[in-house]
Amino acid sequence: MARRILIGFGVDIDAVAGWLGSYGGENSVTDISRGLYAGEVGVPRLLKLFKKYNMKQTFNIPGHSLETFPKQVAQIREAGHEIGLHGYSHENPTALTIEQQKDILNHTYDLLTKFNNGVPPKGYVAPWCEMTAEVTELLLEKGVEWDHSHMARDSQAYYLRDEDTWNKINYSAKAETWMKPLKRGKPTGMVELPANWYLDDMEPLMFVKSMPNMHGWVNPRDVENIWKDMFTYLYREEEDFVFPITIHPDVSGHPHILLMIERFIEWVNTHENVYWVPWHEMAKEFRVKNPPPAGAVMPRGMEDTEVIAIHRDITYS
Repeated sequence: MARRILIGFGVDIDAVAGWLGSYGGENSVTDISRGLYAGEVGVPRLLKLFKKYNMKQTFNIPGHSLETFPKQVAQIREAGHEIGLHGYSHENPTALTIEQQKDILNHTYDLLTKFNNGVPPKGYVAPWCEMTAEVTELLLEKGVEWDHSHMARDSQAYYLRDEDTWNKINYSAKAETWMKPLKRGKPTGMVELPANWYLDDMEPLMFVKSMPNMHGWVNPRDVENIWKDMFTYLYREEEDFVFPITIHPDVSGHPHILLMIERFIEWVNTHENVYWVPWHEMAKEFRVKNPPPAGAVMPRGMEDTEVIAIHRDITYS
């Protein structure tokens, strides 16, 4: 079997939702206008870029962005890109009650399914990359097949566990009460496509007034070199690997970042056995090559017959 290296962009359309739920700009007319830029300018530019290179990629869309930018999101759908879940207003899941998490997931799942002509989303990216055990269970009940929120690996997909538990240090208690190792949770059949802060455009390249670590004036060539160095090491040291990159129209819709992404795409394309794919293809191939562990809680609707059908659909070259 020929070597297969799978790489792809996940585009998180935070836009106005990001300023409502994460970046502290909910009271700023200027910051809200930056969100409008992301939806109305950044999204079409990224679609144009992907069309230029004949790439089908993954767009993770908060419900707020879908309802605020229906025209631009329709262009994503019509271009044949994958559509994934990304909360409603980019709210932090760890700040929500179980009821709130469930309500948001039910609402956004139905929104995206209806918008996508009855095709339900199969992937999820947690806002803030802050997954909760409750969300994992709810996603499995919805039949969601992949997640991109955890960071236990950087180049290999893996099956997500439902909940790891650990003891925090309690300086006011006897040491014996908290000197205990992490306990791993139970395996699930949801594929984790690992997230990675170093493969994300936002942290170094976006100015956010309320976050001193996001000053936004890093030279894009520095980020480009980090991506290239990571890819070069993995290409040399690992046979097959995945390379999911998170970008945002808020950032990568700007001209100087678009030029950097073009350079990176063209550089990657000089390598053999590398395939640009949407993220559900990464999860699909991993599942075929690595059957879920015995007793794993599977996403609703996923049966052995479906895995066999997936295997038949994949062409290795």
